[in-house]
Amino acid sequence: AALNRLSWDRGQTSLSPSQFLRRQQVLQLYRKILRAIREVPAEADRQYLKDWAREEFRRNKGATQEDAIRMMITQGNMQLQELQRTLKLAKS
Repeated sequence: AALNRLSWDRGQTSLSPSQFLRRQQVLQLYRKILRAIREVPAEADRQYLKDWAREEFRRNKGATQEDAIRMMITQGNMQLQELQRTLKLAKS
């Protein structure tokens, strides 16, 4: 992990405080989504959702416009809530 951090930092200019906070929000959302996916009972569905999440985050990795990033975070949180609701219903 430290090696990845070094290689990322080397090619990157320093982040502004708002960029740093936005990056933390994105990473936190990604972790929450992956944690929620672990609760999916069917292995095939779990793998599909994991691949989908990784691809979505990877595809949007280069986004730089604050408004677009905020919108994607909002959409991601709504999708996470929907997944959590679905999992809760499936357990009841």
